[in-house]
Amino acid sequence: MQLFYNPNINESLTSFVFDKEESKHIIKVLRKQERDILYVTNGLGYLFKTMIALASDSKCTVNVLSFSKQDKPKFNLHIAVAPTKMNERYEWFLEKATEIGIQEITPIICDHSERKIIKMDRFQKIIESAMKQSLHYFLPKLNEPILLKDFLKKEITGQKFIAHCEESDKKSLKSQLISNENVTILIGPEGDFSVKEIEMALNNKYNPISLGETRLRTETAALVACHSVVFINN
Repeated sequence: MQLFYNPNINESLTSFVFDKEESKHIIKVLRKQERDILYVTNGLGYLFKTMIALASDSKCTVNVLSFSKQDKPKFNLHIAVAPTKMNERYEWFLEKATEIGIQEITPIICDHSERKIIKMDRFQKIIESAMKQSLHYFLPKLNEPILLKDFLKKEITGQKFIAHCEESDKKSLKSQLISNENVTILIGPEGDFSVKEIEMALNNKYNPISLGETRLRTETAALVACHSVVFINN
């Protein structure tokens, strides 16, 4: 099944018009024709079965035949991860985490962050593409970048963890996870969190955790954390 995404389609509509860019892709690139079936999600758990009524490359119009709604996961996985020096490494994390089943991502700017300018539009497109490719019907939420100190002020419910490389009493993430509970995990930049940042997190009731015996790159650590949480909830 090929999945299309549009946030504007909903269960009250009987027909829908794709924008010019998507219409051109459907008709010119994919060579879809009238009466062809298209499956569309709005990223909110809905899957719409539609049929092309007007095969126009400027306003492809479909009729909604039926729809179904997927149950929302019983847990929310939120990973707040510092941007990597190389953009493509962060983009790789966004793609793979979306495929695995993350629900929320926040880029956090830390003391040791080397990159502080984020291309949010590109990141959003990568997440949307990964959602379609992996046949997920819920679009992960990508939050605006925020300073770590400001993120720590937010009221967050559920389990809260910080993964860092400092020598301290840390337990493995897998040993601490509880299924069907919200989880927020902090992942630092290439130079790790500063000692001051770790102290701030601990003071805000983030529990220190280890992701294994080896030192992982930022994007690898974030993905390992993502997989661990999703795995224990499946």
